[in-house]
Amino acid sequence: MNSGKEANFRALTGLRMVAASLVFIYHNRKYWRSSLHPELLRFLNEGHMGVSLFFVLSGFLIAYTYADKTLDSPGSYLRYLALRAARILPLYWLILTACYVDWGFPSTGQTWATYTLAHAFSRQHILDAIAQAWSLNVELCFYLLAPVLYFLMKKRALFPLLLCLGMLGVAGLTGMLWHRLNGNPLGVLYPFDFILQSTFFGRFMEFLWGMQLAAVMRRDLQWDFLLPKKHSTLIGALGITASLYLIGLLEPNIFTHGTDHPLGLLLRATLFPWLVVCLLHGLITERTALQRFLGSPPMELLGKASFAFYLIHISYVNIRIRQWVLLPDRNFVLLWVVSILLYLLFEKPVNQMLRKMIQVPQNA
Repeated sequence: MNSGKEANFRALTGLRMVAASLVFIYHNRKYWRSSLHPELLRFLNEGHMGVSLFFVLSGFLIAYTYADKTLDSPGSYLRYLALRAARILPLYWLILTACYVDWGFPSTGQTWATYTLAHAFSRQHILDAIAQAWSLNVELCFYLLAPVLYFLMKKRALFPLLLCLGMLGVAGLTGMLWHRLNGNPLGVLYPFDFILQSTFFGRFMEFLWGMQLAAVMRRDLQWDFLLPKKHSTLIGALGITASLYLIGLLEPNIFTHGTDHPLGLLLRATLFPWLVVCLLHGLITERTALQRFLGSPPMELLGKASFAFYLIHISYVNIRIRQWVLLPDRNFVLLWVVSILLYLLFEKPVNQMLRKMIQVPQNA
């Protein structure tokens, strides 16, 4: 990819702000149910798909950035894992620890598992402490497997899919046997619907779509037919909007999701991530107003702060802030201000320090 296209990766950073905001709106839609048109509410009920957008984007960026750098030796693989852990764990641990030492906060399920994110394999404990952190478990599982998945993808495009389907079967069988053995009281990898909705074993398709885009753009996969010949940005942006509404048509009521329906799950695994792939491809290769907007300095900063925003937009930090002030926008703008401060004062400098410590020569 030429340097011009590399520069357009800034638009992908800005896109993260949009995804995080979509999840915020989804989590706060309950406060607006009585005042929103039912058709608009149908759309907002699927705002959780912002997480799917994150997963596709993560699949692309990890595959494109680390495709040929992680399996050269055990040391390079471990450095890769350390770099990824340094990206997400320090800020998560900071907020998690603050939650636990704040004795005035009514937190439950305070276990070591939340620090390792292993709690998210349990249906009973998946929402302990920082509820939205379940998706970090999904991300970490992907990080562990990404180098192998990309290696297999270069050998044969369907090999990663077959491997992930096999892991889905093993996970489902494990949970079922555990349930038969002692009832599986913690709901570890059980029931099967829990696996499909909340674990990497059920969400792998979103990551694989992103990886396929990276493979096509790196010329490791000759699947150009996956991408529109032109107008990728327009097709992706309008298609994502339409697909959210289409999935919303499957909602049995305003309190549930279209992805609870088997067809909704299928659309989440196929149509929606393909449309995200179209959008990503367009933002990188096409010069559009949307690309310029998402790649602008303010949006780039918000995109970089989006991880902090995701960690504070519900649960502990948000609850504490709401006890001090609650603005008409449900503190949307205020939370972004706090997120930027967390990014600039903690997340960015800590990550830079850890990267310097991790990226050492192999013979050092």
